[in-house]
Amino acid sequence: MSIDHELCGSGAYGRLAGMCNLYSMTSNAEAIRAMTGAMLDTTGNLPPLPGIYPDYAAPVVRNSPAGRELAMVRWGMPSSSQALFKAATTRADKLRAKGKDINFPALLKAEPDSGTTNIRNTASKHWTRWLGVEHRCVVPFTSFSEFNRDAGGDIWFALSAERPLAVFAGIWVPQWTSVRKIRTGEETIDLFGFLTTEPNAEVGAIHPKAMPAILTKPEDIETWLTAPAADALALQRPLPDGALQIVARGVKKDG
Repeated sequence: MSIDHELCGSGAYGRLAGMCNLYSMTSNAEAIRAMTGAMLDTTGNLPPLPGIYPDYAAPVVRNSPAGRELAMVRWGMPSSSQALFKAATTRADKLRAKGKDINFPALLKAEPDSGTTNIRNTASKHWTRWLGVEHRCVVPFTSFSEFNRDAGGDIWFALSAERPLAVFAGIWVPQWTSVRKIRTGEETIDLFGFLTTEPNAEVGAIHPKAMPAILTKPEDIETWLTAPAADALALQRPLPDGALQIVARGVKKDG
């Protein structure tokens, strides 16, 4: 799973239209704490991360019971029951076609969910339960990629060639139990994803369906982390045209 548009689709994440499934974070923990007001830091020695992929741990600043915390969390929120049911049904049909007997409830329980990375439809019941302040986070980044084969593959965007620090508006869930990969079985882990919105001009020229919801101002970060949901969700909007530039093409890491 990797995209929420209509909360459909199944299978492992991929380079599909409308998704940001690759970004970089090459700044440092001190800069992240200063920008976000994080008082706690459990990341240890945070290295530069020039290529962050789905289902790997990445730094987020989250509202935790102990306070605002910079922590490493795994990328990919729980996918919807609808998407998992569809994936398990497809799997069951293939097994039946091979003449195998199916225990569908067991198959559904074990259906792997590598996570939903991007969240667009925040009105969905699947997401509304996690829109409260306690589940909000921001995701530090210095550049992000949108894939367009005709334009050269991975097209990297940043606020400028210097790749200054900014954040995506995100949500997180603590200690979620699911099967991320068949070989590892059930795991209980903290998970995060970030919001997407309509693209601005620069991203739209490469990827017309969506771009991440990006926050660049301390007051917007504060609103996202502390305000009622209706006020916070007003930040699910594209950056102004001209706010981003292409900084690299055709590479899997940046910075």
